[in-house]
Amino acid sequence: MMRPADFSLDSRDGGASLFLTGDWSLARLGDVPDRLDAVGSSVTRVDLSSIDRIDTVGAWIVHKFARDRDARVEGIAEDTQHLFEQVQAADQPVAMGRKPLSPVARILDEIGAATATAGRTLLGLLGFMGATVLSLGAVIRHPKRFRFNATVQRFEAVGVTALGIIGLMSFLIGVVIAQQGAVQLRQFGAEVFTINLIGRITLRELGVLMTAIMVAGRSGSAFAAQIGTMKLTEEIDAMRTIGVSPMEALVLPRVLSTIIMMPLLGFYASIVAIIGGGLLCWVSLDIPPVTYIQRLREVVPITDLYVGLIKAPVFGAIIAMAGCFQGMLVENDAEQVGLRTTSAVVQAIFLVIVLDAFFAVFFERIGWI
Repeated sequence: MMRPADFSLDSRDGGASLFLTGDWSLARLGDVPDRLDAVGSSVTRVDLSSIDRIDTVGAWIVHKFARDRDARVEGIAEDTQHLFEQVQAADQPVAMGRKPLSPVARILDEIGAATATAGRTLLGLLGFMGATVLSLGAVIRHPKRFRFNATVQRFEAVGVTALGIIGLMSFLIGVVIAQQGAVQLRQFGAEVFTINLIGRITLRELGVLMTAIMVAGRSGSAFAAQIGTMKLTEEIDAMRTIGVSPMEALVLPRVLSTIIMMPLLGFYASIVAIIGGGLLCWVSLDIPPVTYIQRLREVVPITDLYVGLIKAPVFGAIIAMAGCFQGMLVENDAEQVGLRTTSAVVQAIFLVIVLDAFFAVFFERIGWI
């Protein structure tokens, strides 16, 4: 049986040495800590070469004694050297906060942190897009793995149940465009050109753009919340365990359904906006519906419709991928679901507007104006 912890003092050469013996573990320390506190400050050396065993508590007591008396510790066995290093590292002072920055430095620091976060997020989103394309390729090679029922259910969630709110929004936008356009054009006696404004801006830009913003706020946020909750409850980990790919089972149906539904919703929104604008022209400008429709056919080129239909599926893919990507980033905290849902909406709307600006320049360059 190991001896209990003990020590002895040896005062020679003008300095006292403390020799430790026995088992310096918590169970065998006894009253040694109190006895050590009573030792004077003349100790310059602590010798551990004769101890039988030492644990973290014993190492801390020895370290504290040597630190308070500015003594050196000798005779540490090779297998306990790491223990003493860890105890010494834990005794270092901890910084309680960052050094205050000047207002300019703080603003620059926040801008830099936001830029770095945006770069990492964009890089992650590009990787997620690549994973989605790979999953689509795997489904094309193995059609039986395609989840048709899940995709059809998303058709209803993204498209059918959104018809009411998108129709109301588009109708009111058409009314507002017609009213504001008529007020401005009346100054030049050119109220008839209100029809040009309504037809071109709704088919080419606002119909698809406002639909994308509405789908991002409605469906993109839902995708992020659904997948984030599944990630939080470890359902996605369970799917991987049983050999089901979350990309094929969760992400791909949502992405495909949004890509397919966006052109339909965009066209529907444009038509409803044109109807709203036509109703105001009929009531306010005394332009009958037949004249309104005939004028639309004359002034709105078919390329405006093509532009809207080309942009819509791209916007749909961006919205769905942003929502699913942010949902996959949820980790170990219910608050993360709300934060990632907000990030999904903001990211989707931002990317949609950036892409819309790119498309505007691109179609102008190829002559579709």
